[in-house]
Amino acid sequence: MHMNDTHASLANAAKTVTAVKQVRGVKPESLLLHAGDVFSGTLYFNEFKGKADLAIMNLMKYDAMTFGNHEFDLGSTTEGHQALVDFIKAAKFPFVSSNVDFTKDNKFNGLFSDLNSSKPENGKIYNGIIKEINGEKVGIFGLTTAETKNISSPGSIQFEDYIAEAEKAVAAFEGQGVDKIIAVTHIGYDDNAAVDNDLTLAKEVEGIDIIVGGHSHTPLNKPTVIAEDQTPTVIVQAKANNEFLGTLDVEFDKNGVVVNHEGKLIEIGKLAEDTEAKGILAPYKAQVDEVAAEKIGVEASVALESPRTDGDNSKPSVRKNETILGNLITDGMLAKAKDFTDKNVVMALQNGGGIRASIDVGPITVGEVITVLPFGNTLAVMDVTGAELKAAFEHSFSQYPKENGGFLHVAGAKVEFDSSKPAGQRVVSVKYKDASGNYVELQDAETYTVATNAFTAQGGDGFKMFEDAYLDGRVTDLGLSDWENLKDHLINVKNLPTEIEGRIVDVVSSKITEVDPKDFNGTEGSPKVFEGNIRVDISSINELKNAEIKGDLVLVGTAGEEINFSNIKVLGNLIVTDLEGNIINFDGIDVAGETVL
Repeated sequence: MHMNDTHASLANAAKTVTAVKQVRGVKPESLLLHAGDVFSGTLYFNEFKGKADLAIMNLMKYDAMTFGNHEFDLGSTTEGHQALVDFIKAAKFPFVSSNVDFTKDNKFNGLFSDLNSSKPENGKIYNGIIKEINGEKVGIFGLTTAETKNISSPGSIQFEDYIAEAEKAVAAFEGQGVDKIIAVTHIGYDDNAAVDNDLTLAKEVEGIDIIVGGHSHTPLNKPTVIAEDQTPTVIVQAKANNEFLGTLDVEFDKNGVVVNHEGKLIEIGKLAEDTEAKGILAPYKAQVDEVAAEKIGVEASVALESPRTDGDNSKPSVRKNETILGNLITDGMLAKAKDFTDKNVVMALQNGGGIRASIDVGPITVGEVITVLPFGNTLAVMDVTGAELKAAFEHSFSQYPKENGGFLHVAGAKVEFDSSKPAGQRVVSVKYKDASGNYVELQDAETYTVATNAFTAQGGDGFKMFEDAYLDGRVTDLGLSDWENLKDHLINVKNLPTEIEGRIVDVVSSKITEVDPKDFNGTEGSPKVFEGNIRVDISSINELKNAEIKGDLVLVGTAGEEINFSNIKVLGNLIVTDLEGNIINFDGIDVAGETVL
């Protein structure tokens, strides 16, 4: 059994315990391994620094864990890595780490050994350990991504070459007569190959039979097999955030070579909660719930909405329109990325599908912020060309006026598109704010640094151009929690905006066509259809009827004493702000949007 990148996501933890107990009920000698990143991600970590997670992990009886980059997030605090040291010491299982050098941080003195131990102690770190399963010796070693030095706060802790250290670990196990070897890694399945990843490890190092991976949050529903040498390597990973428990059954031949395997991911959310685990979590949950209700010191004077169309494409949606909330999220991302890198970050992007809730009028709570961005995403920066960014916005607008989870909210830029054009040809203009505060057009051949969440940076929602950048090593995950970035930004802003700013504009919707009243009326059986926004001067008429406006209807002029409207459908807004004269009854106009008086 295996898990990774659980990130203090303990809402499903009692269900995870159920899954583990079910597997052990059938296969009692099953190993349980964790590939790192227990730390960071939710209020459980903010409040308890790993203690709540460890209470459940000890109950689950893990066999071993390696370190993820987030385990080193607290290194820059005044306490340094004390929370990590406390976590290690209290663990009822050992840790494996072959390429992390702890020797220059005195807090870890006495906790680590460079040996492969067949009798590992709980709460200690080993280069590798040897377990006996069904009468067979199994070697387990661990690796952590070298990116940690750039995306976390390891301080004096250093990270050695993962290929060289893996080769040493395999040789040491084989020297001890162990021919079944598992690497528990936090280097990413297909992460930056220029730094480290599981695919490269499997190809470069002979003798590794299984890689239990983490870091890239990859849901490997079926294991990947790399068979480029005499010892095939099976790679597994179980996504993230306590969503899945991975299982893998492996059959070896007499020489310790994998000859058969079967693996799957068990969906945790569908299971019942384990009563014992629920009881253990109860006091932690009570405190987290209390903190979630805490006010952050900022009030929303208007609702910060995250609207959905519910199938009616005439309605606005967070997945196809600019929103105040989307602007605030991206503003916070841009500000944080500028603070945490020495690069010229010019723009921030947030996928609309990642904005999951609204914030009500009134005092904003921590819980509300987390509900808006609940996935535990982290902030990343990427270097992309102007052409790639334009292609990304084409993808963003490709399904308009339908919803698209990949619709991009933006900060630091203004984007115009033409929804009347075919998908792939809709971007009219993309401008970013330069150092002088002026908006200038993107240049296709120029390279720009852009902030987004790690999900989007890895190509989520179909952003192939970002996936290519990720695979090229042009993406750096800063490891900063998205909801915490939003909370910090809301506090810094204080007086929140009450309207959108025109960052994303459909040039079709901004055009208004003048329509002569004589050309307006259709028949009851065949209403006149108008594409886009229209303006009608009703000064000299007494009736408008039988029409469908696929946009806004703007009425101007001076209304007469008697004017009637009937069988008019407006898919946009009815705007009468410039209308003068008598009080008018608009009952004959069916407005999908708003009536603006």
